[in-house]
Amino acid sequence: MARRTGRNGSVIGGRVATVLDGRVLARLAVGRTVVLVTGTNGKTTTTSMIARALGGDGEVATNHLGANMPDGITTALLDAPGKRLAVMEVDESYLGEVAAATDPAVIVLLNFSRDQLDRVGEVRTVARRVGDAVAAHPRARVVAFADDVLCAGAGLRSAAPLWVSSPSSWTGDAGVCPRCDGPVTHAGLRWTCGSCGLTRPPGNWAIVDDDGWCARGPDGVDVPLELALPGHANRLNATFAIAVAAELGVEPAVAAARLRGLEQVGGRYRTVTRPGGTTRLLLAKNPAGWAQVLDLLDEGPGRPVVVAVNSREADGRDVSWLWDVPFERLAGHPVVVAGERSAELSVRLAYAGLPHRLADDAVRATRDTVGAVDLVGNYTAFHDAARVLT
Repeated sequence: MARRTGRNGSVIGGRVATVLDGRVLARLAVGRTVVLVTGTNGKTTTTSMIARALGGDGEVATNHLGANMPDGITTALLDAPGKRLAVMEVDESYLGEVAAATDPAVIVLLNFSRDQLDRVGEVRTVARRVGDAVAAHPRARVVAFADDVLCAGAGLRSAAPLWVSSPSSWTGDAGVCPRCDGPVTHAGLRWTCGSCGLTRPPGNWAIVDDDGWCARGPDGVDVPLELALPGHANRLNATFAIAVAAELGVEPAVAAARLRGLEQVGGRYRTVTRPGGTTRLLLAKNPAGWAQVLDLLDEGPGRPVVVAVNSREADGRDVSWLWDVPFERLAGHPVVVAGERSAELSVRLAYAGLPHRLADDAVRATRDTVGAVDLVGNYTAFHDAARVLT
């Protein structure tokens, strides 16, 4: 019924089924090889990449619309009764519950940073809960990001984690050791706790630039990353996907080839043609996500950027995180601000010394711009724009 009325129906089926049978998620997971993907940023994209690397929609059950709480995951499994592989993104706060029900073969830990503090709480608490979920499933293969201090702390709760490594541009949440709460220092590619000596694990999989970007696996073989999706963050997401696929028996070269044609995920990175130019849709909902977007913007010319920020329930009501984003890096880009919290964003940009103008509507602002423009929105601002433009 929800889908007939134009909604995606990605939650309601699971919610009703759970009311009727409190163990429905566990029953639906029986006999499946389950991969759970969690972290603050990149869950939807990495989940889509892993599903594609393992064979795509015809082979894999997945919550590709991003409904990542138990009801959404239940709906995704209800919609795919015959598929033996399941790749599900999971909200960090629900990993323990979902893992207990699904007995995952693989748990993927992408990163942990501040996000929606009024809903999920302090990030170190979230990372510790994820670590508890990891420890409760010793048979699961844990694939974790070595360069994220909190992610590494959670991954080390596994007896034999598989580490993915790449220099990270965001270390704002990485100042305290996850083991002893001592100070963490960063030197080049390494991080170390000054109190207990905990240090960055060596990467089993790493991104290397050797006449072109590659994912280098444990056997030292390089797999070219020939991606349609832009930016270093997606090279990292792809390396996670290749590593997970290899754990489940897919040759890395085969997995990488399956990722080549992926051009957008749920509207993310999609370029829309409009009269007078094009609009590229980008999602950034916290300081760490903005660090990735700024890296991406640095790779191209200084084209106009429309930034839209809302503060609805799905975004988190608190927008103080805007002061932790290095918006100074937008110097050289014509900037327009929009969204429900455009006034607060305008103040932040004023302190950054960035000339900008305010607009009542983000989509209209892109349409008023000649040539190529990037529209960067937080969660609901992004989806509002995507619905109009696509």
